Amino acid sequence: MKQPCVYIVASKRHGTLYTGITSNLPKRAFEHHEGLVKGFSAKYGCKILVGYELHETMIDAITREKQIKAGSRAKKLALIEELNPEWKDLYETLI
Repeated sequence: MKQPCVYIVASKRHGTLYTGITSNLPKRAFEHHEGLVKGFSAKYGCKILVGYELHETMIDAITREKQIKAGSRAKKLALIEELNPEWKDLYETLI
């Protein structure tokens, strides 16, 4: 089943962050986890799924992704701390 969502992957706790959207979070998280996603996330080793939000529509997910990306690093860190204070790799909860 497809479920639009916004996700954040990190290189380590308080490390480099990447925010993206997908309609298949388990698949996309696997791709990041295994280093299969080319570009920014691969270059900086963003493999740890530290946060995600499910949305009703892809439009809602895109809107939220833009909002998160436009925010400061401090706001992104606060969001992660709110969703996942221990910075656990949430990928393990998806499989």
